[in-house]
Amino acid sequence: MIQFKRSWGVFLRYFYLFAKLDQIADLLYWPAIDIVLWGLTTVWMQSHQTDASNLALIVLTGLIFWQIVWRGNYEISVNLLQEFWNRNLVNMFSTPLRVSEWIIGVIMLCISKVFITMAFGVLFVYLLYALNVFTLGWPFLPFVGLLMISGWIIGFLAASIVIYWGQRFQMLAWMSAYMFAPFSAVFYPVSVLPPWAQQIAWCLPTTYVFEGMRAILKGGPFPWGDAWISLGLNLLFLALSIAIFYWSFEKSRSKGLARFE
Repeated sequence: MIQFKRSWGVFLRYFYLFAKLDQIADLLYWPAIDIVLWGLTTVWMQSHQTDASNLALIVLTGLIFWQIVWRGNYEISVNLLQEFWNRNLVNMFSTPLRVSEWIIGVIMLCISKVFITMAFGVLFVYLLYALNVFTLGWPFLPFVGLLMISGWIIGFLAASIVIYWGQRFQMLAWMSAYMFAPFSAVFYPVSVLPPWAQQIAWCLPTTYVFEGMRAILKGGPFPWGDAWISLGLNLLFLALSIAIFYWSFEKSRSKGLARFE
């Protein structure tokens, strides 16, 4: 039976690391840099194209949304790597802690950090460019939830490879999310992709969210069909990614987790 207090302990174990300066910088610095660079670029492009209305808002909203996906992936895969780096993997799982309780703990951590990053990004965009990301309206919240789940899926897939093969694949903790970015149509419509890439794009739950976001900011209604498809794909892929993580963990444990230390 799952003990919530153990999951809460996992949450606190990683959240206390957040108090370090490098962790705070990682959480806020890179989103700030992206917002400045992309914001200035799109403001310049919009000033030179009369038909590019809302371009800056569309791009910056997409950027904030992508940070949600990336953070969801990062918190799961990198916090697992923390145990490798600290040689604590065997210690942690020699306790009564279950894998399911660890998963709940890191998901709780991810949710808290996503909202910190998102609040910072929204405020920063408003202060720099006087653009209100909440122009999107109430769809902002379900879109955030869908993208967060997508980030978890990528995170569990990356964590599965790391827990099975070890630290030689640790680069996937940072790279894996960006492998899906070109097909997710974060900053451009799916129609600009070549036909073979479009087929991949429509298999990803993130694509439907970014397409729906742009449609709403261009004055369209809420894309209920896209939202339901994204939710269905998210739930299917989340179940599969967690199952793969469980399988990889059990296979690795049967070989001995101590071999990673």
